[in-house]
Amino acid sequence: MKILQVNASYKPAYIYGGPTMSVSKLSEELAKAGCGIEVFTTTANGTAELAVTPGESIDVDGVKVTYFKRLTRDHTHYSPELLKAVLKRVRDFDVVHIHAWWNLVSVLACRVAIKQGIPVVVSPRGTLSDYSFSKKNSLPKKLIHGFLGKSLLNKSFMHVTSDREKRAMEKLVGVKKIYNIPNFVDIPAEIRVPAHSDCEHLKILFLSRVDEKKGLELLFHALRDISMSYRLTIAGDGDSEYISSLKSLAEHNGLTPYVDWIGFQREHKFDVLREHDLLVLPSYDENFGNVVIESLAMGTAVLVSQNVGLADYVEQNELGWVCEQTVGSLALALNAAWGDGELREKIRDRAPAIIRSDFNEQALTGRYIDMYNEIIANG
Repeated sequence: MKILQVNASYKPAYIYGGPTMSVSKLSEELAKAGCGIEVFTTTANGTAELAVTPGESIDVDGVKVTYFKRLTRDHTHYSPELLKAVLKRVRDFDVVHIHAWWNLVSVLACRVAIKQGIPVVVSPRGTLSDYSFSKKNSLPKKLIHGFLGKSLLNKSFMHVTSDREKRAMEKLVGVKKIYNIPNFVDIPAEIRVPAHSDCEHLKILFLSRVDEKKGLELLFHALRDISMSYRLTIAGDGDSEYISSLKSLAEHNGLTPYVDWIGFQREHKFDVLREHDLLVLPSYDENFGNVVIESLAMGTAVLVSQNVGLADYVEQNELGWVCEQTVGSLALALNAAWGDGELREKIRDRAPAIIRSDFNEQALTGRYIDMYNEIIANG
């Protein structure tokens, strides 16, 4: 089985957060399982470019990856050379897996593959949600979807990573079939869960891209309205103007003395996770939420909004707290987490084993291979 993965970014472009890491991990696990995997991507690394040779195939952790030069340095990632390569080589593959949408790499590569008669599976990676349609570039998105995107998606298979995302896709498009398989999440082979902390304040962590959709304003307003003792760590990077506005909001709400901004964490990410009592992810929209699994793997309880894809999983397994998308609900959930130290300790003891079982790499690999085989057979 030969699979072409197409994504506008690939590691080490970690600036794009979870989707880049998920696509990389998926490709690596499929390669380990003996699948013929190639990745076509661009040199995108935010407003900069990766230090790679464009058009040259290289081995990246066991995966054959070709980075193509892009002409635009915004979210469109237009790359004529990548599209030429897809047109020239797409018939070498049994299936094409497109990741994300609303960029010219994904949409045009999808069109080329369908025109050539090669089955396509699309993983939206959160880009086809109601939130996505209502926010940035909403009019161009609606026009693209109406004139081209919807017809392409209707001829494709769809891969989602949560029940919430599946329900959203069922409303939006009439694809051939929707497959619901969680992301691979790269967690350490050895987990060192710290002993119980007798700290007199709740150590809260936000670890993600600092972006408007993550709900940090809600968190800052909720913290203003609670009386418990806490320390908040913000671990992530984002637009500098937006971060400045958040710091101004924190100062206005009297939070500045209790907030630590430590920037993007990679090498020490899991150390940061295990050192905190509670991960908070109050996102307006999150198709999965890799950091939720990473946190629970370290034994750290989570508090997520109901708009995070893994909210049902957290609730069903009693691994934390789920709040509505309001300041009041978030404040109540924070107080509940602070007041229930016994549950936080149970989560610290139970969660790592649960995550190891539910997100077993071999089992997930088998599910992805079964998906590809079925798509090839029916495509």
